[in-house]
Amino acid sequence: MRKAFSFTAIVLGFFMALLDTTIINIALPEMTRQFGGSVSQISWVINGYNLAFAVFILTASRLADQFGRKKIFIIGVVLFTVTSLLAGFASSLGMLIGLRVLQGLAGAIIVPVTIPLTTTTFPKEMHGLIIGIWGAVSGVAAASGPALGGIITQNLNWQWIFFVNVPLGVLSVVLTCLFIQESRDDTAGRSIDYGGTLGITGAMFFITYALIKVQDYGWNSRMTLLLLAAGVLFLVFFFLTQWKGKEPMLPLSLLRIPPFNGATLTMLFVGAGLMNISLLTSFFLTRMMGMTELRAGLVLSMIAVGSIVSSALSGPLSNKYGSQLFGAVGMIMMAGAMYSLSGLHADSTIPEVLIRLVVAGIGTGFTMAPVMSSAVRNVPEEKVGISSGITNMAKSLGGVIGVAIIVTVLQQNTSDGLHAASVRAVKAVEKDAVLQPFLKTVIADAAGSLANVESSPAETSEKVLKEAELAAARLAPSDQQAFAADRSRQTREMELVLSRAGEDMKHEAEQAYSRTYVLASLIMLPGAVFALFSDKRRKRKGAGVPGELTLPQQ
Repeated sequence: MRKAFSFTAIVLGFFMALLDTTIINIALPEMTRQFGGSVSQISWVINGYNLAFAVFILTASRLADQFGRKKIFIIGVVLFTVTSLLAGFASSLGMLIGLRVLQGLAGAIIVPVTIPLTTTTFPKEMHGLIIGIWGAVSGVAAASGPALGGIITQNLNWQWIFFVNVPLGVLSVVLTCLFIQESRDDTAGRSIDYGGTLGITGAMFFITYALIKVQDYGWNSRMTLLLLAAGVLFLVFFFLTQWKGKEPMLPLSLLRIPPFNGATLTMLFVGAGLMNISLLTSFFLTRMMGMTELRAGLVLSMIAVGSIVSSALSGPLSNKYGSQLFGAVGMIMMAGAMYSLSGLHADSTIPEVLIRLVVAGIGTGFTMAPVMSSAVRNVPEEKVGISSGITNMAKSLGGVIGVAIIVTVLQQNTSDGLHAASVRAVKAVEKDAVLQPFLKTVIADAAGSLANVESSPAETSEKVLKEAELAAARLAPSDQQAFAADRSRQTREMELVLSRAGEDMKHEAEQAYSRTYVLASLIMLPGAVFALFSDKRRKRKGAGVPGELTLPQQ
């Protein structure tokens, strides 16, 4: 019973921190209506959390190893709970963003500490099962965020997205104090690695910030290149401090463990894959299929359904058979699901979307739980905390990199496709033998509206018809009479031309998503290769204890 309460405490804190990376998205329009501000400004409600999370996660892991994981976990949960309460009462956008940054720091404390707290609470033979459940909770938290956010915002208000964290946080702290025992890495020492902290903090800040802002600055801009260069310099400085330092936060001996390196790189691609699937599909469901944000969130939650089942199965099985096959198959399933999403159309049915997302979820569960389990299993027991921090940091960074690349590609594909369709529409209008010259001019001038993916064909057609009426009113009396005499035929022809142009635009938008999905699926494939190196090969019969792993010598 004590172990059950301990795991409940860990899961509550972990679930809150991961849920808040996605639950906010659907409430942004409501926040904008209350506080005002541009899209770029309101996006920092999300970006501030993600940036702080990525920047602090490795440092938090090190501090927990040094000064006590239970103690640091409680600090993280208390900070997260208090900032959630204050965020619900935020009186300005600036205040809300500041509190979200603090929430991100708290999340960075909570997430990596959950793995070492779990492994020190349960015996080794249960680690596979427990980390499998951990992976399932991770999938549920990430995938159910939009749906829960939509339900809360629709039935209460956006403030309750934060308020619901308060009772969860309080319960987590109480259970942690009562049932979890303190643990730490006794080899880590008590000296804070200031150089390493500065190095990794600077590296993650500049790299993550550059990727977040790349849509504003552009990939080839001086600002983006300077930010990335600064990140690389800080990263070099970090590794120099780790090489020369007496008590480094990252023991470089971990990087000489091939399974750990394979697991970390796999998690980088898992992070990118999860973010790309959820982001692209969210855009497709709302913009192409016309769903509300709430309905789209409910559809996306099917990723969690698949992940729950496969995580619970693959976690314990990977302890017996290794993570390589599970991880590789899972990554291939995720890539395959992504590729199959490229076959969707604006008139696709919901079941066609759901089955693809369930497969993606199954692949996520097959990959994440075994690979995280392997990252823990293949390092010295006292280094579980810092290894958890590195793999979680890799997953977080992968998500940021994936979004930066995919959003750029989607925007470019959409812009190119819609521009080409707009040019074809103008040429078709010029060759039309029915339309009067002034109507051709009206439609040609509206080509930009036709290429606006945010506007529905019906809205665009209605707008162009109104413009045509205004243009007709400005004609000379003789031309007005000619138009009035042929009004019904001219109107029918305009509607036909606009309908054809709208269908062409819709087809090009579909193709833009299709090409982006295909690229995203190809990006994920190296993750399957790295997964093959995410664990040690099992010994043949007669060579040691079956099912047991030999840790590398440090």
